[in-house]
Amino acid sequence: MEPDPRFTLANERTFLTWLSTALALSAGGVAMAAVPADVFVPWIRTGLAIVLVTLSALAAGMAYPRWRNIQRALRKQTPLPPPALAAVFGYGVAAVAVIALVLIVLSI
Repeated sequence: MEPDPRFTLANERTFLTWLSTALALSAGGVAMAAVPADVFVPWIRTGLAIVLVTLSALAAGMAYPRWRNIQRALRKQTPLPPPALAAVFGYGVAAVAVIALVLIVLSI
Protein backbone atom coordinates (compact mmCIF):
# COMPACT_ATOMS: atom_id res chain seq x y z
CA MET A 1 0.00 0.00 0.00
CA GLU A 2 1.26 3.45 -0.90
CA PRO A 3 1.60 5.82 2.06
CA ASP A 4 -0.07 9.21 2.09
CA PRO A 5 2.11 11.48 -0.12
CA ARG A 6 2.28 14.04 2.69
CA PHE A 7 4.13 11.53 4.88
CA THR A 8 6.50 10.61 2.06
CA LEU A 9 7.24 14.29 1.42
CA ALA A 10 7.71 14.96 5.14
CA ASN A 11 10.17 12.06 5.26
CA GLU A 12 12.01 13.54 2.28
CA ARG A 13 12.20 16.96 3.98
CA THR A 14 13.64 15.28 7.07
CA PHE A 15 16.23 13.54 4.90
CA LEU A 16 17.22 16.88 3.37
CA THR A 17 17.39 18.43 6.83
CA TRP A 18 19.86 15.74 7.92
CA LEU A 19 21.99 16.64 4.90
CA SER A 20 21.75 20.35 5.74
CA THR A 21 22.77 19.56 9.30
CA ALA A 22 25.73 17.54 8.01
CA LEU A 23 26.82 20.47 5.86
CA ALA A 24 26.54 22.89 8.79
CA LEU A 25 28.52 20.57 11.08
CA SER A 26 31.19 20.20 8.42
CA ALA A 27 31.39 23.98 7.99
CA GLY A 28 31.64 24.36 11.76
CA GLY A 29 34.47 21.84 11.86
CA VAL A 30 36.36 23.59 9.10
CA ALA A 31 35.81 26.95 10.81
CA MET A 32 37.06 25.55 14.11
CA ALA A 33 40.18 24.21 12.40
CA ALA A 34 40.76 27.64 10.84
CA VAL A 35 40.68 29.51 14.17
CA PRO A 36 44.10 31.11 14.75
CA ALA A 37 46.45 29.09 16.96
CA ASP A 38 46.67 31.85 19.57
CA VAL A 39 42.89 31.83 20.21
CA PHE A 40 42.46 28.24 21.45
CA VAL A 41 44.96 25.61 22.50
CA PRO A 42 45.82 23.94 19.18
CA TRP A 43 45.10 20.34 20.23
CA ILE A 44 41.71 21.31 21.69
CA ARG A 45 40.84 23.27 18.55
CA THR A 46 41.80 20.28 16.41
CA GLY A 47 39.83 17.93 18.65
CA LEU A 48 36.70 20.07 18.42
CA ALA A 49 37.07 20.27 14.64
CA ILE A 50 37.42 16.49 14.42
CA VAL A 51 34.30 15.95 16.55
CA LEU A 52 32.28 18.33 14.36
CA VAL A 53 33.44 16.79 11.09
CA THR A 54 32.86 13.27 12.47
CA LEU A 55 29.31 14.23 13.45
CA SER A 56 28.91 15.65 9.94
CA ALA A 57 29.98 12.36 8.37
CA LEU A 58 27.61 10.42 10.64
CA ALA A 59 24.69 12.71 9.81
CA ALA A 60 25.32 12.45 6.08
CA GLY A 61 25.99 8.73 6.20
CA MET A 62 22.90 7.92 8.25
CA ALA A 63 20.49 10.21 6.36
CA TYR A 64 19.64 7.82 3.55
CA PRO A 65 19.34 4.63 5.64
CA ARG A 66 17.05 6.52 8.02
CA TRP A 67 14.92 7.79 5.11
CA ARG A 68 14.75 4.26 3.65
CA ASN A 69 13.75 2.65 6.99
CA ILE A 70 11.02 5.20 7.60
CA GLN A 71 9.73 4.86 4.05
CA ARG A 72 9.60 1.09 4.49
CA ALA A 73 7.70 1.46 7.78
CA LEU A 74 5.24 3.84 6.13
CA ARG A 75 4.59 1.39 3.31
CA LYS A 76 4.14 -1.56 5.68
CA GLN A 77 2.16 0.53 8.19
CA THR A 78 4.49 -0.50 11.03
CA PRO A 79 5.85 1.69 13.85
CA LEU A 80 8.53 4.15 12.83
CA PRO A 81 12.07 3.28 13.90
CA PRO A 82 13.53 5.42 16.69
CA PRO A 83 16.24 7.94 15.79
CA ALA A 84 19.30 5.83 16.61
CA LEU A 85 21.86 8.66 16.69
CA ALA A 86 19.79 11.53 18.06
CA ALA A 87 21.52 11.41 21.45
CA VAL A 88 24.97 11.26 19.81
CA PHE A 89 24.26 14.42 17.81
CA GLY A 90 22.61 16.25 20.68
CA TYR A 91 25.30 15.52 23.23
CA GLY A 92 28.12 15.86 20.70
CA VAL A 93 27.10 19.33 19.57
CA ALA A 94 26.37 20.36 23.16
CA ALA A 95 29.81 19.17 24.31
CA VAL A 96 31.56 21.11 21.52
CA ALA A 97 29.52 24.22 22.35
CA VAL A 98 30.27 24.03 26.08
CA ILE A 99 33.99 23.45 25.53
CA ALA A 100 34.15 26.31 23.01
CA LEU A 101 32.25 28.56 25.41
CA VAL A 102 34.67 27.77 28.23
CA LEU A 103 37.62 28.47 25.96
CA ILE A 104 36.11 31.76 24.81
CA VAL A 105 35.48 32.87 28.40
CA LEU A 106 38.99 31.87 29.46
CA SER A 107 40.57 33.78 26.57
CA ILE A 108 38.90 37.09 27.49
